[in-house]
Amino acid sequence: MISRISGFLAAVAMAATLALSSQASFAQAADAASAAPTTEAAAPAPAAAAAPKSEENPYGLGHMLSHGDAVSKGVLFLLAIMSMGSWYILITKLWDTQKLSNEAKEVRATFFKKASLADGVKGLKDTGAFRFIASSAIEASEHHEGALTENIDHSSWVTMNVERAVGEVNSRVGSGLGFLATVGSTSPFIGLFGTVWGILQALTAIGVAGQASIDKVAGPVGEALIMTAIGLGVAVPAVLGYNWLVNRNKAVMAEVRAFAADLHGVLMGNRAKR
Repeated sequence: MISRISGFLAAVAMAATLALSSQASFAQAADAASAAPTTEAAAPAPAAAAAPKSEENPYGLGHMLSHGDAVSKGVLFLLAIMSMGSWYILITKLWDTQKLSNEAKEVRATFFKKASLADGVKGLKDTGAFRFIASSAIEASEHHEGALTENIDHSSWVTMNVERAVGEVNSRVGSGLGFLATVGSTSPFIGLFGTVWGILQALTAIGVAGQASIDKVAGPVGEALIMTAIGLGVAVPAVLGYNWLVNRNKAVMAEVRAFAADLHGVLMGNRAKR
């Protein structure tokens, strides 16, 4: 036990001696360094005084715009137009379907509770789809005359006009979806064409210059690959927006067709009472 304690004390004493000796040597080195003449500190530093120059990124979109040819700029401009058109259609059609859905709820709650069809039509919006369908149906019911229309019974005549009005409303609601489908299916290939064209121009320039180092290849090739990324960035919102609008249009048009069917039943019931 005593030997362990004495050994421990000896180790502590040795460690303290080493620490004191290293601290003394460090202090001597610091004194020598402070006493030495600093000739370099007095020398001016022109490199520090000069303002750092901002280097242009050779792999970015700005470099492609400034150094690209007419084909690459045309592809980029076309993708920008397609993207703006897709977002415009998506926002406006979402707004239109939301208004039509709100109008359908209001019509379902108030229209068939009116005293007459004339009062119900007056309560509808002048430029609304339900006003257009109701006016078409009432006009067809009240004006069933003519040599050609006499061969068609009244119910079929009203049904034809109501279905025609509903079809026109469906065409208005679905307008613009073809553009979204076109953008979603073609923009990746347009971006890929820009990439292929950019890589072709880059490899041609590298072959003419005779320099095939990695810094000469990575810049133009990476710059050309931006086109594919932009094409995908244009296509994905268009495809998602198309599917979303199709589902919303189906739900809204189901309410429109239900209103048209109920209106047809009311018109036939009124005629039977006469």
